[in-house]
Amino acid sequence: MFRRVLLATALSAALVSTASAATVTYTARLSGRSEIPKTDSKGTGKLDATFDTTSKAMNYTLTFDGLSGPATAAHIHGPATRAQSAGVLAPLGDKNPTSPITGSVTLSDEQVKYLRSSKLYVNVHTAANPGGEIRGQIIGVHARRRAKPEASTAPAETPSAAPPASAPPAAAPK
Repeated sequence: MFRRVLLATALSAALVSTASAATVTYTARLSGRSEIPKTDSKGTGKLDATFDTTSKAMNYTLTFDGLSGPATAAHIHGPATRAQSAGVLAPLGDKNPTSPITGSVTLSDEQVKYLRSSKLYVNVHTAANPGGEIRGQIIGVHARRRAKPEASTAPAETPSAAPPASAPPAAAPK
């Protein structure tokens, strides 16, 4: 009887752990200075994405503004470092997208490796900059550590036998 309960508990735990996928958060900050070659665009953008490690689906929201004109396309490119260019892996939105663009892309195993190694980037194209006006490398967002509590500026408590720090010294006995 005990073995059956133990086996059922172990099996249930295994099923629950495999059924719950990890979700990893990614982001990219887009600017003209990140494009290759750099552009003088005043445009900016941001990609916020979550990646489901089981389904390999990356759900995203891409926002942008300040471009030289309407966007003509937006894509995920890779594999490439910040200093490299690469081909299109996935379109984001339709032709002539408007901000915000939301959607989902399912990545291949190879693309997942690129994502995890920060070798994917997103860019937004315009008529004035058909190769891309703004670009940003997609990077993982790591949990921030809690800040250490600041040291107290209040004076430390002194033992009751010692006089307070502000009290004048006691006169020596005669």
